[in-house]
Amino acid sequence: MGEFWPVEDVLTYLGGSWRVERTVRDLASDAEGRFTGTTVFGPLDGGGLLHRESGTFMWQGVARPAERTLRFLPGDGPGTALVRFSDGRPFHGLDLTSGHWIADHPCSADLYRGEFTVRDEDHWRSVWRVRGPAKDLVLTTGYARLA
Repeated sequence: MGEFWPVEDVLTYLGGSWRVERTVRDLASDAEGRFTGTTVFGPLDGGGLLHRESGTFMWQGVARPAERTLRFLPGDGPGTALVRFSDGRPFHGLDLTSGHWIADHPCSADLYRGEFTVRDEDHWRSVWRVRGPAKDLVLTTGYARLA
């Protein structure tokens, strides 16, 4: 088997609950934080998935609850998705048919570049590199399917 695990349909693959572990590294200050929690991809009215992430973010010794919600809608091609913020604004496309995808998201003066890698049926990860006038971050997230 190769380095990547192809996914025929990203919405089918992602459906369900995942354990999440994320490191957030500020390359400018060398500070590092950690998020641990769960992500649930549940059915969305009208098609697609509602992504709800919740857990604890530890930054500079302080633990805080953290959550976010995204919408994963059917994409332009077979087995793909369009990812949107909870308010409907576009975030990025997602095509895991090769098991690997790179997406860009310009945000004001910053550029978010995400790399998505599927390892097998129960493990995938994303690495976001954020560059801008006030940001120099790497966010690495591992996902493991919960039974």
